[in-house]
Amino acid sequence: MRSNNSALHSSLVWLPSDVRNAGVVHSLASGEALFQQGDPANAIFEVESGRLRLLRQTIDGHTVVIHTARSGELFAEAALFSKFYHCTTVAAVPSKVRAYPKRKILAATRSDPNLAERLMAVLARQLQAVRSTLEQRNIRSARQRILHHLALAAGPDGRTIRITGTLMDLASEIGLTHEVLYRTLAALKKDGVITRSATEIVLQKLPPI
Repeated sequence: MRSNNSALHSSLVWLPSDVRNAGVVHSLASGEALFQQGDPANAIFEVESGRLRLLRQTIDGHTVVIHTARSGELFAEAALFSKFYHCTTVAAVPSKVRAYPKRKILAATRSDPNLAERLMAVLARQLQAVRSTLEQRNIRSARQRILHHLALAAGPDGRTIRITGTLMDLASEIGLTHEVLYRTLAALKKDGVITRSATEIVLQKLPPI
């Protein structure tokens, strides 16, 4: 599930042509890893199509989904300032990803202050999205957590949320089990708060956020 608000996404079409031309496209099968936690961090990535799950292995051996990157999104941007990747990235569906060598991006931003400012704006929007996710996970009520997410993800009409991933992806993203998510969505539909189809959820009663 994703927001219709393109401001949350970070297409790098504004990069200099030599940097974009240095990008290499990787085609991934469903379940295929792009890189592993601890691998040398040599590039940042842009999703051209599909979805990728960013996974982190905890100290007690559990795997946690920390983000799902979708078409148009930049991810692994921390690689610009890190020697190693801090997570594992796996394709949730067949996907295409463009890799930009970080040495090229760093060299370009060091020589062009306007370009550096554009990149900072992209990273700031990414940070805002992460903070919204953390805010959601601090909401104890599953019902209120889901409504908060739907309200933030709604498109220009403030009501309609397009479904592009699976509900299991959404459950992982907002920190609920899929059973709790399914049960809560069913209750919201029964109460007339939302309507659902295969491609979208529509808020019938707007929650405060």
